[in-house]
Amino acid sequence: MTETTDSTRTIHDPWRPAPDAYGPPPSQLPGDPLRSREPRRRLFLPAAALAITALLGGAAGAGVAVALDEDPVVTTNGSGATTIVADGTARTDVGAVALKASPSVVTISVVGRQGSGTGSGVIISEDGYVVTNNHVVNAGAGADITVRLNDGRVVDATVVGTDPTSDLAVIKLEDTSDLTPAEWGDSSSLEVGDVVVAIGSPLGLDGTLTSGVISTISRPVRTGNDASSEAVIDAIQHDAPINPGNSGGALLDSQGRLVGINSAIATVGGQQSGNIGVGFAIPSDTARNVAEQIIEQGYAERAYLGVSTSQPNPPAADNGAQVREVVAGGPAQGAGLQVGDVITQVGERRIDDADELTVAVRNNAPGDSVDVTYLRDGQENTVSVTLAAAPRS
Repeated sequence: MTETTDSTRTIHDPWRPAPDAYGPPPSQLPGDPLRSREPRRRLFLPAAALAITALLGGAAGAGVAVALDEDPVVTTNGSGATTIVADGTARTDVGAVALKASPSVVTISVVGRQGSGTGSGVIISEDGYVVTNNHVVNAGAGADITVRLNDGRVVDATVVGTDPTSDLAVIKLEDTSDLTPAEWGDSSSLEVGDVVVAIGSPLGLDGTLTSGVISTISRPVRTGNDASSEAVIDAIQHDAPINPGNSGGALLDSQGRLVGINSAIATVGGQQSGNIGVGFAIPSDTARNVAEQIIEQGYAERAYLGVSTSQPNPPAADNGAQVREVVAGGPAQGAGLQVGDVITQVGERRIDDADELTVAVRNNAPGDSVDVTYLRDGQENTVSVTLAAAPRS
């Protein structure tokens, strides 16, 4: 994918106890559609470096999760506040979300050749499928994975499949029953200012609950050990405090529905320095699509444009992503795109840089036709491109 360096920030795997704890990031997919060789600038603070940091590693700690004996009943009053009633107890707002969703959030412990650590996961089926981050379980072949459930049970798990480019993975719990899957929410309906709740295991503290609001939607964020990381997510940015160990955990709406998988935080400086109120989550619509594909076929397909891009040089008035290479036989070549074209829009989405193009393309499915607007010799053109499935390694 996009290879980039930026003096204003560094990027490494956000949830690990140390940047190299799990070794190098996954290798790039051959023929990956979008690779940038030029710097991109996004998310910076004057006089301070801002790092996108993954949040896996956590220390052992006391469990604070609450086990439920019965499924809660959700109601909404006239003011829009949520009330969840269980065992005769009524709670509102954040407490109601916790009561409903906590049984669906687990703590994942991984010990492998490339390191060890703890992260979080979300149960998505009664028979034990759990969605989490790829970097949580990416500890090398044969890694030992154990999962602590909300009710205190500890069970073994195996990896069903991973998708490094979206930083998602699915694991399967062994010998389990009576599981409570999370209710999927609609991440496309989120708006800036919406209240969200995060549940996970920061620093090994099972079932930790925090809350905040949506700060920005559709924020392209590159996570991983370095700037060449494959993982570029179209992130939900929020200010619910999350820390190392929250990785793979739940981001919930006010109704307790899963709207995101927490994946990264921004930190000041090149080292992990904890939460500063800038967290990033993979939208639930993406997580659900990828998880269902992994469960069905062991891997996830994504849309492919067939270009390598970078920032325009010289900079274009509308920014955009400049085509540096067109893959022979790919969708872009078939539609007439050429080296030097500056892509400024995909469908209804404005393209500010190479990473924005990456997520704009990946938000479609193979076979979809999209309008691509580009500048060539100062003239704006629009062409319809039928996206293909990205080549698999």
